Amino acid sequence: MRLFIDTGSVAEVEEIAGWGVLSGATTNPSLLAKEEGDPGQAIVRICELVDGPVSAEVVSADPHEMIAEGHALHGLHEHVVVKVPFGAAGLQATRALADEGIPVNMTLVFSPTQALMTAEAGATYVSCFMGRLDDISIDSAEVVAAICDCLEGPGITAQVLAASIRNPEHVVTSAKLGCDVATIPGKVFHQMLAHPLTTQGIEKFAADWESRPEFGEWLKGLTSGRAVPA
Repeated sequence: MRLFIDTGSVAEVEEIAGWGVLSGATTNPSLLAKEEGDPGQAIVRICELVDGPVSAEVVSADPHEMIAEGHALHGLHEHVVVKVPFGAAGLQATRALADEGIPVNMTLVFSPTQALMTAEAGATYVSCFMGRLDDISIDSAEVVAAICDCLEGPGITAQVLAASIRNPEHVVTSAKLGCDVATIPGKVFHQMLAHPLTTQGIEKFAADWESRPEFGEWLKGLTSGRAVPA
């Protein structure tokens, strides 16, 4: 399963892209509105940083305007995937954009039937919102599992993208269920780093190493190309 970052913050993408774990990114109007500066410039910079698909969302409710906005967004950078909300207008816009070779991420998908229509309309990604399902006491794992099963049929190329990730367990569940992508907020990426045994192990190794100062000098010599006897 590939990992995308869900954010509108260039600084956040710069940090986590440096870890070497990102394959793409997703944005939305709400995330971009939280940041200062031009949203188009932010989208382009995020595309450059992740060097992979970056979803940018239309804001119109009219299918023809969605298509026009999709063309404009995709024109910002070759990596831009046009994000379209699910619905009759969204399906119409998705079909038109997909027929022109423009990749589409259909968002706000909450059921297998919606996912099937999304795939049939030609979307590249089907975004299922796990956290929002859990918020209304619907088991998101069951829904995502059903979507993954439905989209395994012959001839279906749409990829399941787990969104609205609230915690590391959502990421693990997405991977186990066979999602192609999980798009993850920066906060959850930081939570995924943390484990008390990792912290304890690093502290123990550091303490043992520091108890022998000559080893530190040896490693400095090694990295600088100087031969320093241990």
